[in-house]
Amino acid sequence: MASLHKKIFTITNLGLRFASTSPNFDHSCKVLILGGGTGGCSAAAKFCYKLGKGNVIVIDPADKHYYQPLLTLIGAGVKQLEAASRPMVSVLPKKAKWIQDSVSKIHPCNNYVTTDMGLNISYEYLIVALGIESHFEKVKGLQEALENPRSGVSCNYSANYVEKTCENMSNLKEGNAIFTFPNTPVKCAGAPLKACYLTEDYVRRAGRRDKVNFYYRTSLPVIFSVKHYAEKLLKLCEKRNIDVGLKQELIEVNHVTKEAKFRQIDRPLEIETMQYSMLHAVPPMSPPKLLAESSKDLVDHAGYLRINKATLQHDIFPNIYGIGDCTNLPTSKTAAAAAGQVGVLYKNLSSTMSGKDSSSKYDGYTSCPLVTGFSSCILAEFDYDLQPLETFPLIDQSKEHRSMYIMKKDLMPFLYWYGMVRGHWSGPNILRKMLHLGQSK
Repeated sequence: MASLHKKIFTITNLGLRFASTSPNFDHSCKVLILGGGTGGCSAAAKFCYKLGKGNVIVIDPADKHYYQPLLTLIGAGVKQLEAASRPMVSVLPKKAKWIQDSVSKIHPCNNYVTTDMGLNISYEYLIVALGIESHFEKVKGLQEALENPRSGVSCNYSANYVEKTCENMSNLKEGNAIFTFPNTPVKCAGAPLKACYLTEDYVRRAGRRDKVNFYYRTSLPVIFSVKHYAEKLLKLCEKRNIDVGLKQELIEVNHVTKEAKFRQIDRPLEIETMQYSMLHAVPPMSPPKLLAESSKDLVDHAGYLRINKATLQHDIFPNIYGIGDCTNLPTSKTAAAAAGQVGVLYKNLSSTMSGKDSSSKYDGYTSCPLVTGFSSCILAEFDYDLQPLETFPLIDQSKEHRSMYIMKKDLMPFLYWYGMVRGHWSGPNILRKMLHLGQSK
C-alpha cells in the first residue's frame, strides 16, 4: 500500500511540476546532492560511478572539505589542523559538477532548488546531506570568549577554535578545567568527553594533576547513551577523579571574570556559577533552517529531514533521500553512521530509479572511538537499539586499548580519504560478518 501511494505521488508530483509555472532552470541533473560533507561526497562518488559524467550535481559553498573526527586529536596537539582538510575540488568526484553556492530553498513538489545566487537547479532525485549547524550565539558570551585569545575558552567542533584547546591545555597550570555538552543533539556525542580525558591525561603527564580540578557537565541524564559503555566511562571518571554532573546546561560565559553559568535541566531556576581556568564549550546545534522554511512536509517537529529509518527514503517525497546529521534518524550523528548509511542509500535509490521498492535496511550502525588518553581508546559501536554492534570478536571493546587508539589516529583518516569519500567504503558490515564467521548482524 505504501509502495502504491508513493507511485501515485510520483505521477501526481510530475504532473504538478509540468502543469505549474516553473522557472527557467540554470542546471538540470538526474541526482542532485545538497552538501559536500562526508555523506554528500560519499554518495556523489557512488552515483558518479553508476551514472557517469553529467548526471550528478553537488551544491556546497565551502572551499575546504574537513575530516571532522580528526579535530579531537588536533585539539590535543597530536595532529596538525592541515591534516584534517583538503580542497573541496580535490575531494568531490571528477565526474560530478560542483556548484559552489548555498541552497536557499528546496521546492520538493516541483523537483528543483534555488540557491543564494539565484540559480534554479532541477533534479530527478535529491539527496539531502546538509549536516548540522552550530549556534555559539545561543550561549551568552560564548562567541566573544572564543574570539578572545586569552579567554581560556575553546571548542573542538570548529576549525576556527580547535587549536585554542591545545593552547589552553598547555597553559593549564592550576584551577578548574570544565567540559560541557549542550541541551541539543550534536554531531559526535563522544567528542566533549574525549576532550576531557585527553586534557586530564596531558596534565597528569605534565605533573600538574594535583593542582587542577576536572569537571564534565552534560545536559544528558547519562554520561553516554549506550549502557554497555557508559558504565566503563563512569568508572574511568571516578578512577581519574573527574567530577561528572548530569542534567546541567551551560547558559553563559564571562571571559573577563572567567566564570561559567549552568542551569539545572530539571530545575531551570537553579543556576550554578563556576570559576574556570580552561573551558571547552560545545554549542547548541540544530538542523539547517532552510529545510523547515522550504516545506513543513520535509521535516519532523524538530526541523530534521524526516526519512524512513530503515530505507533512508523520505516519508512523503519518494524521490528524496537523506543521509547524515541533517536527518531525523535515531542514532548518533557520526562519520561512521554516514558510512553505514551510504551503502543502503545507494542500493535503495538505485532501486527507486528502476521503479522497484527500497529493500536494503539500515540498522542504525554508528561508531564512536572514545579516546581516553594519548595511547588508549574505547571503540564504541552500536545500533538503533543502543546495543553493541562490534566489529572485533576477540577483544572487549568496552575496555581501553592501544590498538584502537592507533586505529583512530592513523587508520581511520586513511580509510576516510582513500576509501569512504571515494565511494569505496560503506562501513565495516562485511568485515564484521567475516570476523564473526557470519554470526553477526
